[in-house]
Amino acid sequence: MSGQRDSASEIREMFVKEPLANWNGAIMPLSEVRVSVLDRAFLFGDAIYEVIRIYNGKPFLFQEHVSRLEKSIEKMGLAANGQSIAARIQETISASDVESGIVYVQVTRGVAPRSHRYPDSLPKPNELIYVSEFNDPYLELRETGAAVIIQDDLRWKRCDLKSVNLLANCMAAQAAHEAGCADALFVNTAGELVEGSRTSLFGVRNGTILTAPLGKNILPGITRKLLMDLAEKSGVELREETLHSERLSEIDELFLTGTTTEILPITAVDDQPIGSGEVGPVVQRLLVAYKNRIAEFSAL
Repeated sequence: MSGQRDSASEIREMFVKEPLANWNGAIMPLSEVRVSVLDRAFLFGDAIYEVIRIYNGKPFLFQEHVSRLEKSIEKMGLAANGQSIAARIQETISASDVESGIVYVQVTRGVAPRSHRYPDSLPKPNELIYVSEFNDPYLELRETGAAVIIQDDLRWKRCDLKSVNLLANCMAAQAAHEAGCADALFVNTAGELVEGSRTSLFGVRNGTILTAPLGKNILPGITRKLLMDLAEKSGVELREETLHSERLSEIDELFLTGTTTEILPITAVDDQPIGSGEVGPVVQRLLVAYKNRIAEFSAL
């Protein structure tokens, strides 16, 4: 009809600045989403999440993220369907018109009377998706390198699950912020460096990349896996070997990876330089390979 605008155009105009949400299948501004205080995510942190990067309007490593989401759903025993959520993610990205951004996905066990054990009859999960623009805060640090601090690993013992139980991560990230650092590295009681507060950790010794083997204490990072693939294609040797806080002087280069972090060179830990104190040649090589991978994806 004359004078009417199609719904997609209206959505694009409404959400130029505000993130666009998909709440249980209904698209709305993020500020309009309403959650019951009896949702188990609010009461117990009984929920999982994913963060996906958008390049050129498309979700990067999408199937890998969906696969990890499905594994988290299965391990947590949530009554949710990963493929249905995946379709909603695509729908929300298309409606948002965001070209460079992130998708946040959270699946809760749902609303039920407060009780520590799961309800006898599983409630309907609450599924939140939102898409927002992303201004990369790490652009300069990828050139100069970043500093980090070490923090005791106070997290629960199932870090392989991408759960919203992130209080220890938040405390570590805040400590890093107050110290003027980009992130915090978790160290366990054995002196092993496992990962960052929101990142995977890699070191380089004598030209070989080292990273801790996966286990229940480490999240199987999507970008971690991509980095390992890029290293192989670039002809850089990589070995799964745990880094130790007391042996950082043996490490020539250090770097972090993550969905929004991408690859971040680390040049100092607790005010002590790593290697030469500058971004090293192996990390520089990987940064180029990563940038090329994004360019190839964006051109598809």
